[in-house]
Amino acid sequence: MKFAMKAGVAAALSAVAVAASAMTPIADEGLSQVSGQDGVSLAASLNVNVGSFQYTNTTESASISFNDIKFTGLIAATIDVINGAHFAEIRKLGTGSPTPVVDGSFFNVASDVVQIAIPDASKVTLPTAALLDMSVAAIKMNGSDASFGKIALTDIDLRGTSVWIWAH
Repeated sequence: MKFAMKAGVAAALSAVAVAASAMTPIADEGLSQVSGQDGVSLAASLNVNVGSFQYTNTTESASISFNDIKFTGLIAATIDVINGAHFAEIRKLGTGSPTPVVDGSFFNVASDVVQIAIPDASKVTLPTAALLDMSVAAIKMNGSDASFGKIALTDIDLRGTSVWIWAH
């Protein structure tokens, strides 16, 4: 008897839970009134290695190689979809005239735009150790094995950068 009562209560609670979580369709008119959080956040810890970059002066038969290039650090970004009219508005120059990207010859304002943005420093606080660094371990000339130096760029801050993607 106790088992039958527990099973009945469990079945009743399950029915209530299923009914409460049922999805109902929303017409386009109703959906246009819905607002909420949109977009996606993305974080990446970079560890990029480039074997070498070589510049050759063909008239002098001289070359210089930058070897063992590394990029390390953290990038945090947001991904949002914005409508074309809003994109065209935010891409106007201070004069009010559109940039070449939105002057009508390259971008259709009827298109939606995917915006990938690295939030500016007022929205994302990162410790200096998390910013991007770039280093070149050795600089060599004309294929020599001897290096005459190295380069390091530290605390490369990309916050405030945006990239836009759209179909055409």
